[in-house]
Amino acid sequence: MKAMIKSFKLFWSRRHLLAELVRKGIKLKYRRSYLGIVWSLLEPILTTIVLTIVFGTLLGRKDRSFPLYILCGRLLYSYFSQATKAAAKSIRTNSGMIKKVYVPKYLYPLSSVLYNYIIFLISLLVLFPLGIYGKVGLSLRMAGIVIPLFVLLCMTYGVGLILATVNVFFRDMEYIWDVVLMIIMYTCAIFYDPEKLLKSGYDWILNYNPLYGVIANFRNLMFGDPFEWNRLIYSVLFSVAVLLIGNIVFYKKQDKFILHI
Repeated sequence: MKAMIKSFKLFWSRRHLLAELVRKGIKLKYRRSYLGIVWSLLEPILTTIVLTIVFGTLLGRKDRSFPLYILCGRLLYSYFSQATKAAAKSIRTNSGMIKKVYVPKYLYPLSSVLYNYIIFLISLLVLFPLGIYGKVGLSLRMAGIVIPLFVLLCMTYGVGLILATVNVFFRDMEYIWDVVLMIIMYTCAIFYDPEKLLKSGYDWILNYNPLYGVIANFRNLMFGDPFEWNRLIYSVLFSVAVLLIGNIVFYKKQDKFILHI
């Protein structure tokens, strides 16, 4: 308990440095961009329009709530994808600073996850006009979206720590992770109805995908449906596991980073 309190106090003393790294990440992301943060609202809308036209036609989905269904999955997956890729590169990207000044190294993947999270939260604003268009009424259950959003943040940071560590010693991890992310995208039911897959012999594709558990519960709450507790608990357990593994691996290897970056 004393060790935890000491660790928290140490982290709290460095909160200003973390905030500066987060601000720097946001500025660099939109450097030389005329639209700036507005693009985080415009891009998901344009992507959703294309996906709705293509998959709405292929799947015969004509209901007005289908764009909202797509956007919920698209936004959560995009955050996970962008934040984990940024975290994977964070140690190498900041190699110059790491070699010159002592900064707790975990702040780099953490700041990568957090600045993408802030942008992601801003992008969630586009859900409200789509909800009005899709005639999805407001519900008290919508307040529960903070739970899957927090689970998503923890999961992303845990995976990001593991990727940041591996990427220092094995540079091809970035390219491998791109392929893994493509597989994850197609197994998250972002633009198709999961019911047919769940009723087939391939239901394990969704059942063992913790990110799908987060997306499914987020969607349920947006549409006023109850939690899918089995999926949520599985996603929580996975997030806790990757957080523990990520921290252990990162702290064991961080002293060797300077020899390989």
